[in-house]
Amino acid sequence: MKTLFRHVGKAGTWVFALALLLAVQPVYAQQMQRFGDYELHYIVIPTTTLKPEIAARYDISRGKDRALCNISVIDKNGAGVKAALEGSSQNLLGQRQGLTFTEVVDGEAIYYLATIRHANEEVHRINVDAQVAGTPTSRGASTTLKLTQKLYWSE
Repeated sequence: MKTLFRHVGKAGTWVFALALLLAVQPVYAQQMQRFGDYELHYIVIPTTTLKPEIAARYDISRGKDRALCNISVIDKNGAGVKAALEGSSQNLLGQRQGLTFTEVVDGEAIYYLATIRHANEEVHRINVDAQVAGTPTSRGASTTLKLTQKLYWSE
């Protein structure tokens, strides 16, 4: 390893270390979709990545065959807003399951959680309709989130 860093100096070593760190980060990056004056942020992760006490607090069943779909809607000022969500998940065999979202308000953050049961290495098409009601200070808006994700069993 010293041979690798011999010609790059301290600054080069730090840049290389940072690049390596970023390269090995989990692939669970949060994703976002804009609609109207809002952003819909979403992530799908294995429930086993949650600590048992966190899962218990939010009544989430942990299991290698379950994924957690987490959605939040944020306005143009960065504040969480309430939304009406309906969704479903379907595997490639056409087996469909409805997603029941639970609203969680944690301080100023508002997010919605639903679990998806899946087989190992199973591809799911996830569709979520989101609607934000208009208020005297903002317009309402709606969107449909469509994503395809391969889900893996996780211990």
